Amino acid sequence: MSGHGHIDPSNKKIALLIAVLALFLALAETAAKSSQTDALNANVEASNLWAFFQAKTIRMTAVTTAAEDMTITRDAMTDAAVKAAMTRQIDQWRANATRWNTEPETNEGRRELAARATAAEKKRDLAYKRYHDFEISSAAFQIAIVLASAAVITSAMALAWLAGGLGLIGIGFSAIGLLKPGLIHLF
Repeated sequence: MSGHGHIDPSNKKIALLIAVLALFLALAETAAKSSQTDALNANVEASNLWAFFQAKTIRMTAVTTAAEDMTITRDAMTDAAVKAAMTRQIDQWRANATRWNTEPETNEGRRELAARATAAEKKRDLAYKRYHDFEISSAAFQIAIVLASAAVITSAMALAWLAGGLGLIGIGFSAIGLLKPGLIHLF
């Protein structure tokens, strides 16, 4: 304040800058949290799909091994009825193994599960890139707010200009997070 009880006009401008930076900080933090949640959800989805894939693989291996074992036993049999029963069981196990390998109608065969898990991993990776971009953006806005606040106290306009520059960097990283996540790798 000056001696006449009026606020220095430059402080009003800096206060407005702080308010705008705080607004962008809130938006960046919200976007970061949303991206982090998306990444965690996609990671859980990928893990679940890979576990399902492994279960199908174990089942497939078990019935394939049983079919192979029974084939050896069947070939040593002489009773036609027993051989026929064993052949039916072998065929059923092999059909199950084939079905478990690919089930396009249910999207739950091993091939489909692997494709879905890989897609979830890509979604996770993109969300993590987006999250990191928004976190960098948030850090730039926070530092800018501190510098702008220091400019009010010290009347050092260079700090306000530096704060404005950091604000632009924060906006840039928010834009990258929205449009091209991971474009710039800082860590």
